[in-house]
Amino acid sequence: MSNPPVNLGRRRFLTATTAVVGGAGAAAVAVPFIMSWNPSAKAKAAGAPVEVDISKLEEGQIIRAEWRGKPVWVVRRPSQLVDSLVGLDGQLRDPDSSEPQQPEYVQNGYRSIRPEIFVAVGICTHLGCSPTYLPNSFAEQVEGVPSGFFCPCHGSKFDMAGRVFKGVPAPLNLVVPPHSYLNDQTILVGVDEEQA
Repeated sequence: MSNPPVNLGRRRFLTATTAVVGGAGAAAVAVPFIMSWNPSAKAKAAGAPVEVDISKLEEGQIIRAEWRGKPVWVVRRPSQLVDSLVGLDGQLRDPDSSEPQQPEYVQNGYRSIRPEIFVAVGICTHLGCSPTYLPNSFAEQVEGVPSGFFCPCHGSKFDMAGRVFKGVPAPLNLVVPPHSYLNDQTILVGVDEEQA
C-alpha cells in the first residue's frame, strides 16, 4: 500500500493559519493582563493636582480640599497673627522646620510661599487623626496663642504655621504639600512652585 501524496501548499496554509490564530489568542489574553498594571482612572484622578480658589477667603477662614485622598487646609492668617509666629520658637519642637515635612521653598518662619496664606495636609503626625482648627479659642489650649490646630484624639497642638508644640504626642510639624500659585486667586496643590 502506498500513502497518498502530501499537499505541501495545504500544509503551509494550515501551519500559517494556526500560527496567526494562536498569536491573536495570545494577544487577546495579554492585552487585558498588561492593561491591569496601569492605574485606574480613579487612582489617576486621586493623585492629580487640585486647584483651590482663594478669591473669597477672608482673614481667619479656612478652605478644606482633598488631594490624594487627604484633607488639605488653606487658611488666610490675619497679619497680626503672622507677626506673632516669630515669638513662639521657644515653645515649639521644631521651630525652624528642620524635619523634611515641607518643600524647601516654604522652609521659613511662616512655612508658606505668602505669609498670609498657609497650606497644610490636615492630618496629625501622631496617629493620623484630623486636628480641629480653632481660630478664636486656641488660647484655652496654649496660653497666649489665639489661633491654632488642636488634635482632640491625643492632645497634640500646632501653631498657625503647622509647627508642633513641645510636650505633646505628635513628633513632627504638619506636612505642607507641594503647591504653587496659578494667579492671585488660585492655588495648585500637588505641583511644586518651581514646576508651575
